[in-house]
Amino acid sequence: MTIILDTNITLNSSRNIKLSFSTHGENEVVLVRFDYDKELIKIIKNIGKAKWSQTNKSWYFIKTDFDLPKLINVFRGKALIDVTAIDNKQIPKSKIKLKVSIPSSYYDMLDQKRYSHSTRATYTNYFEDFIRYFSGRSIDDITVDEINGYILKLIRKQSMSASQQNQRINSIKFYYEKVLGREKLYYKIERPKRTNTLPNVLSVVEVKKIIDSTSNIKHKCVISLLYSAGLRRSELINLKLDSILSGQMQIKICKSKGNRDRYVGLSSHLLELLREYYKEFKPKEWLIEGQNREQYSATSVLNVVKKAAKIAGISRRVTPHMLRHSFATHHLESGTDLRYIQEFLGHSSSKTTEVYTHVAKTDFSKFRNPLDSMYDDND
Repeated sequence: MTIILDTNITLNSSRNIKLSFSTHGENEVVLVRFDYDKELIKIIKNIGKAKWSQTNKSWYFIKTDFDLPKLINVFRGKALIDVTAIDNKQIPKSKIKLKVSIPSSYYDMLDQKRYSHSTRATYTNYFEDFIRYFSGRSIDDITVDEINGYILKLIRKQSMSASQQNQRINSIKFYYEKVLGREKLYYKIERPKRTNTLPNVLSVVEVKKIIDSTSNIKHKCVISLLYSAGLRRSELINLKLDSILSGQMQIKICKSKGNRDRYVGLSSHLLELLREYYKEFKPKEWLIEGQNREQYSATSVLNVVKKAAKIAGISRRVTPHMLRHSFATHHLESGTDLRYIQEFLGHSSSKTTEVYTHVAKTDFSKFRNPLDSMYDDND
């Protein structure tokens, strides 16, 4: 079987990305060069493990972490990738996959459904694996039993998690049900049992230690935003200057998970931090800006939280999402009704909060933000 790289893909010819090998410090790296482009920068920041080299004026990946098929997938339809400078033999064989072609109708339906970039990348990546597994077969003729066998093999050989199993099933169901329009009853794939895992939560004291551990006002605002507003990482980096409604003491979160908008209360302590941050950094568009006034990256948010937690002396692994869980837990412990917490977090499913209740207008003034209580008690 001949293994080739999927390098001949029709993409946006007005944008060009050139790959090449180089060194950065003591590491062998893969440089990813392209002209300044906001959309391409946003995409590469969200890939993970991508870093900016000021010396090379280029984005780069550590060679052992580089995944060429994934790079091609996330930039599909966005730019033309030139891989001529890369010797395929120098890429780990585990990274090289058989060339496959996803039906254009699959991409068209993803566009019509307005799925997020991350969901598109996940679906197409897993569906490519599915097509590759049944190489030489018409995917329209694959039976339900064969698909179940495929999923079962992945579970046994790859120790696939329940979350990944669901994502792979959804990527396959999307084709047969949404693209081909087949009935749901036709397609029955066994779902993994829902695990009753509890979220990891920080104490009030630990959250305060993490916030106080950094003297960088931008980093302090990042951590305080995640906690006091119960934000997802993606929601934080998508906040703009006009998202902060100081007159109403609210934060407007636009097009979050499920493409929904919501409001959450603005902590008065956080507002003072943001004013201090604004005076020093003077952001232009995004509330939290990165290099060259670009949108802050998800990786940077993670690094800020991890570093602050380490300095604070917290030995367990701390993630941005733990601050969101802590926000909800501390509200609940303070007596806030579960219906309001559901609204604050942007949950729409009753499975998440037992009973779904949408609060169209919430009087945030009657709720005490836990961040304010934390610092007032310390005065």
